[in-house]
Amino acid sequence: MATKTHDLQVQKRADGKIVEVKVCGKLTQADCEKFIPIIDEGVARFGQVRLLFDCADFEGWTLDGLLEDAKFGLHHYNAIFRMAIVGNKAWERAMATFCKPFTKADVNYYDVSEIELARAWLREGT
Repeated sequence: MATKTHDLQVQKRADGKIVEVKVCGKLTQADCEKFIPIIDEGVARFGQVRLLFDCADFEGWTLDGLLEDAKFGLHHYNAIFRMAIVGNKAWERAMATFCKPFTKADVNYYDVSEIELARAWLREGT
């Protein structure tokens, strides 16, 4: 299987209360260093943020990306109110279940075709 082109897209919605992260390829430490400050900005402003992680083209982590992502989870245990994981593979669905003990967030998985449902769920009560 050929590696996909690497790309990271981060969008703030609802004045930064909702953050969307889309990773194509492998998540790197540099990627984390780009989106974590945006999440921190929202947490400083609102107390918690809602996170959409679009992993439809996600291929896993580089070693430094995995370590940085693990640190993120430890330091942001209470920072995420809701997390929507959007994907199209069985392991991505399993990732939604796997990450639940590492966050106080409500975590839901959505198929890539349901991304608008995920966005609507994140907006509830904002």
